[in-house]
Amino acid sequence: MDLFYLEHKKLWRKGSTKICVLLCFSYIVIFGSILNYSWISFGSSHDYKTSFGNDFDGYSNIRNCQEYAKKAGGELTEEALQQLVKDYQEMIAAGRAEELKKIDWSIVEGWLGTLYPELERRDTDVYHLMMEYVEPEMLTGIYEKREQAIENFLEASGQTGEERDYLQSMNEKVKLPFRYDWTNGWATLLASMLDDLGMVMALFLAIVLSAVFAGEWHNNMGSLTLTMKNGWQKIARAKISSGMLFVLELFLLLFVGNVAAQVCYLGTDGWDMPIQNIKMIAVVPMNMLQAECYEYAFVLLGAIGYAGIVMLISASVKNHAAALLLSLAVVYAPMMIAQYLPFGLQKALDLIPLAGSAADIFRTNTFHLFGKYIWSPYLLITVPVLIGIFCTPFAIKKWARKLKG
Repeated sequence: MDLFYLEHKKLWRKGSTKICVLLCFSYIVIFGSILNYSWISFGSSHDYKTSFGNDFDGYSNIRNCQEYAKKAGGELTEEALQQLVKDYQEMIAAGRAEELKKIDWSIVEGWLGTLYPELERRDTDVYHLMMEYVEPEMLTGIYEKREQAIENFLEASGQTGEERDYLQSMNEKVKLPFRYDWTNGWATLLASMLDDLGMVMALFLAIVLSAVFAGEWHNNMGSLTLTMKNGWQKIARAKISSGMLFVLELFLLLFVGNVAAQVCYLGTDGWDMPIQNIKMIAVVPMNMLQAECYEYAFVLLGAIGYAGIVMLISASVKNHAAALLLSLAVVYAPMMIAQYLPFGLQKALDLIPLAGSAADIFRTNTFHLFGKYIWSPYLLITVPVLIGIFCTPFAIKKWARKLKG
């Protein structure tokens, strides 16, 4: 335990570790969460301003949107959808542009495009939102339209037969009618903010953990390790344990900061809405809170898996710069080459720790293993952490060979 404590203390005493933690916290919690809620995404905007020129009134705007959404009565019915569209059109006609931000217009526009593609106008050179011209009375049969949209999507994706039945069996568990509260805040959180969290963490984890073993050679400490009474195996285990604890500490720091900002700005309204409010053709029966828990689990387990890979790379090479570049390539190289690969290989690359997307819960991707179909998010939170655990004993052996050599 003393050796582990010393290794962990040494890791935190490095200036690079402190800088990485500070930058990661600042980017994720301060800029990506607090400023995003109060300024960038939800601050008042004007025609002559960009998102970075918004006013710092996101808190009050969010409260206004939440209060307006309550007029829908708590359920997404035909009447509620029609009223949202009517209100939008009346505000446009009356020139009350400032009031438009109260309506979930980007969410509703997505619903219309998914459920009522036949009502879209394609005979004009000027693009208009469907909400501007669609007749509200035409917006009927929401849930029948959704079922048809899912069937059409699965057929277009080639997901037929047993795979289609598997996905539809999940969809049958989705409760109708949908709960409805203000959705845009949850959409921003789940489809953007948390989806990017793993990629950002990977950068700073690579910088810190790639030096765990390779840094010893950089500092000419490799030969000295052989003379220490604890031996290389105990030291290697202490280093790996220290690195894993650092992952947990960094995640906990970001998690607490993000959740505190979320509760402050968004509150708890809408936690029991289905994720179908964000993407109508999602098939998993999940509400917003369950989706958030999944996405945080995806990041945490992926980060643990990634840490195992990075420390294996660090133990395999003596050059710290090479270890860092190889560690970064594990996550970012798949992003660069994925578009040139068959779809099956793209899905396989998603199993690399932190290389996939937490937003897969909104999709219908599956893996066909041992004659059974498995929804991809199940594997995206289990395979990465298993990869990291598998890498740790090899990291110890690799470092031993380097020392003996």
